[in-house]
Amino acid sequence: MSDSEVCREPRYSLPDSKERMGSLTTEQVAFYNVEGYLVLPKLLDENDLVPIKQALNDKVSEIAAQMISAGKLKNALEHESFQYRLAKMFEGLTDTDFLDFGRSWRDRHPGYFIFMSNPKILYAVESLIGPEIFSNPVYNTRPKVPKVAAGAVPWHQDRSYWPGANANPVITVWIPLVDANEVNGCLQIWPRTHNTELVQHHHETYSGTSYTEVDVEAESLKVFKKINPVSLPIPAGGAILFNDRCIHMSTPNASDHVRWSVDLRYQPTDQDPMPQHGTGFLCRSFQQPEHVATLEDWLAFRPEHTP
Repeated sequence: MSDSEVCREPRYSLPDSKERMGSLTTEQVAFYNVEGYLVLPKLLDENDLVPIKQALNDKVSEIAAQMISAGKLKNALEHESFQYRLAKMFEGLTDTDFLDFGRSWRDRHPGYFIFMSNPKILYAVESLIGPEIFSNPVYNTRPKVPKVAAGAVPWHQDRSYWPGANANPVITVWIPLVDANEVNGCLQIWPRTHNTELVQHHHETYSGTSYTEVDVEAESLKVFKKINPVSLPIPAGGAILFNDRCIHMSTPNASDHVRWSVDLRYQPTDQDPMPQHGTGFLCRSFQQPEHVATLEDWLAFRPEHTP
C-alpha cells in the first residue's frame, strides 16, 4: 500500500440510526459510570489499524537511520515485523539509549489524524460525553520495549498531567496495536477511583521518565482499599475507555516483542482545549459540522476548519 493510499482520509461504515446517540449499549454506559472504565475487545479491525501502524513504521525507520548514523545499529531491519523490529533494534542497548527518543511519541503524521478521527472510536466516546467532541492534544504512542524500565508505568491518574485544566470529563481511549497481556504489560485499572478528585502524587525516580505516581497511602484513597485492581488483557484493536481520574498502571514487558499501544483523549467541546499541551482539534460536531477539522487543518495546527 502506498503512502498516498494510507494517508487519504477514509470513508467508514457507520452504525445505523446512531448518529446522535453513540454506539454503546445502556448496560455498557452504566458499567462505565459505576466502574470508571469500559472494555471494548473488538472495537477496531485490522484495516482500522493500518494508518497508525504506517505512521509508526515511518517513525521507527527515522529512529533506525539516527541509530545507524550514531553507530548503534548496523542495519535498519526493515524486513522485521511490526511487533519485533523495534525490540531487535534495541537489543543489547540501555534504557538511556531508548529514552534518547522519548518515553512516548506524539507526531504530526497523517496516520494519527486518520486514526483519531475513526468514527468507530468517536461513536463510542459520544455515548459518554455527547456528540460535540474535541480531540485533546495529549495523545501518545507507547512502544513498551522488552527489558526497558521506561515501559513500566506506575499507578497514576491522567488528570495529574493537567491538574489546573477546566476539563471534565476527559475520556482516555487506550488501544493496543498488538495483543496486550500480562506478560507484555497490559493495562491495569483500579476500579471506581474516578469517584475521587486528583490524588496527591509525585514524580517517580526509578524508570528515568519522571512519570507521575499517586501516593497510594493518600487519605482520599482509603475508601477504595477494599477494591481490587483488575488486569485487562485485550486483543489488538480492542479499546479500554476510562475517566481521567481513574487510577491505572501497566507492568514491565517480559516478552520478546514490543507491546505497542496508543492512548487517545477526547472531551466535550465546551471544556478547556489545553493549548499549553499542544493543539487538539474539533473531531465531531452536529451543531457546527462545517467547523470539524480536516487533515490539512490538523497538519497546520489549526483546531478547527474555517469554511
